[in-house]
Amino acid sequence: MINILLADDQTLIRAGFRALLNAEPDMEVVAECGTGRDAVRLAARERPDVVLMDIRMPETDGLEATRKIMADQNLTGTRVIILTTFELDEYIAEAVRAGAAGFLVKDTEPEELLRAVRVVHDGDALLSPSVTRRIMAQLALQSRATAAPVSLENITEREREVLRLVGEGLNNAEIAERLVITPLTAKTHVSRIMTKLLVRDRAQLVVLAYESGLVRPGWAG
Repeated sequence: MINILLADDQTLIRAGFRALLNAEPDMEVVAECGTGRDAVRLAARERPDVVLMDIRMPETDGLEATRKIMADQNLTGTRVIILTTFELDEYIAEAVRAGAAGFLVKDTEPEELLRAVRVVHDGDALLSPSVTRRIMAQLALQSRATAAPVSLENITEREREVLRLVGEGLNNAEIAERLVITPLTAKTHVSRIMTKLLVRDRAQLVVLAYESGLVRPGWAG
C-alpha cells in the first residue's frame, strides 16, 4: 500500500485527488491539509510514502515545505511530487533543488497522476511529459557555477555508463535494454550510485549527471 499525504489549499482539488487515489487498490490517502506548515507537521507524524504538494499555499509554500520534509532524517523514505497550475522553468528548477522527485501540472490526466505516484514510489524521477530536460540542464549549469566540481572517482566505469543514461532521462527498463542487462541489475546499479554519491533520489541523480559534466546540455534532446 502506498500511503499518500495531500497538501493543497483548495478543498475541492483535494477531494478530487482523494477520491481518485483511494479508488486504487494499492493507494491510500492517510492525511490532507491546506498549508505548507501543516504538510511538514503531518509528514512528520504520518511518514507517508508520497506527498502530493501544491506550490502556492499559505503559512509556508510548497517548495519550503518540501525542503523541510527532505531535511527530516526520519523521512528518508518519503518522496514529494510537486503539483501546480504553473509550468514555469523557475518552479521546476526550484522544485528539484528543494528535493522533489516529481513535478506535474494540475491538469494532468488522472492516469498520469496515478502512474506518477507509482513511479516516484518505486524510486524513479518524474517530470510532466511536456517538461523538457533542458530544465535539468539549466539547473545543473547554475549549480556548476557556484558549487565545487562533482567527483565521480568512486564509481566504476559501468556505473558511469548507467549514470549517463539516467542523466539522459532513461528509466531502468530502458537502461537495461541499452546495456543488455536485466532491469533488476539496472536498478541495483542506480541504487549503488546513489549510495556512493550520497544522492537521495533519481531526480537529484539527473542533476548530478549534468553537474559532473558526464551529460551535457543538448545530449538528451
